Amino acid sequence: MSNPEIRVAIEARCSTGESPVWDEANSRLLFADIPAGIIHAFTPATGERRQWHFDRPVGSFGLARSGRLVVAVGGDVVMFDPATGARSLLATIEPNFPELRVNDGKVGPDGAFWIGTMHDVASTERKPIAALYRVDAHGTVERKVEGVKVSNGLAWSPDGRSMFHTDSAGPWIDRWDFDPASGTISNRTRIATPSNEEGRPDGGACDAEGNYWSSGVSAGFLNRFSPDGMMIAHIALPVPAPTMPCFGGEGLRTLYLTTLRRSPDAPPPSGDVLVLDPGVAGAKVGLFADDLP
Repeated sequence: MSNPEIRVAIEARCSTGESPVWDEANSRLLFADIPAGIIHAFTPATGERRQWHFDRPVGSFGLARSGRLVVAVGGDVVMFDPATGARSLLATIEPNFPELRVNDGKVGPDGAFWIGTMHDVASTERKPIAALYRVDAHGTVERKVEGVKVSNGLAWSPDGRSMFHTDSAGPWIDRWDFDPASGTISNRTRIATPSNEEGRPDGGACDAEGNYWSSGVSAGFLNRFSPDGMMIAHIALPVPAPTMPCFGGEGLRTLYLTTLRRSPDAPPPSGDVLVLDPGVAGAKVGLFADDLP
């Protein structure tokens, strides 16, 4: 595909913009600034903006059936009601925060919140001591994948039968067989090991054709991979560090992309949210099943 027109959707100036989530019920985009501990909301049709503050880094979040958000904060997962501000602890994932903290997460087709952790160090080499977890509405935590440095890139195929998961510091992209009824994963397959020049894999999303879109955070590219790991698009971006794509808008035919600023004085659009026409619709993302008895 030829390079699409890329525009700035939101002048957000985030330090680390992440976890864009399309809120279909309210026709708005939600996204986080991780170190600031802020969740932002933006309504494209009106330009309205809101934000909610947390006392620790917000790694990621997802939408719940109740209208609440399931939020990864520091080392915990909490339930948050944007309408009232009420929040309650659902589960503690990482008691060794801040050495390890929650990072990329997404609601799966099974209605659970899948949340990874990362070895959050600046001055030493990251160790493979992080993991990927599954958290259900009862607060039950299952450790699913071990030996990870920076868990990232969660996304599911349109039929919910394949799960993609990455390690940004691996770097690698894995595909798993996924059971939407039970949340069981099996048959791990390493489909790609992108280089720094191609773009180490950060956040990801799946399109309606089953392909996997990956933010090449080290190289300023948005990469599209086939389910078997063939790179079928390599889109140059006007920022050096994209962090996560998200399909939104009518019919999920618009692609939003969060970015980070590697230094406080990095010029825009680093830290802003970009938007483009991907030429394909996105796969729907699940809702957290907090209506369970």
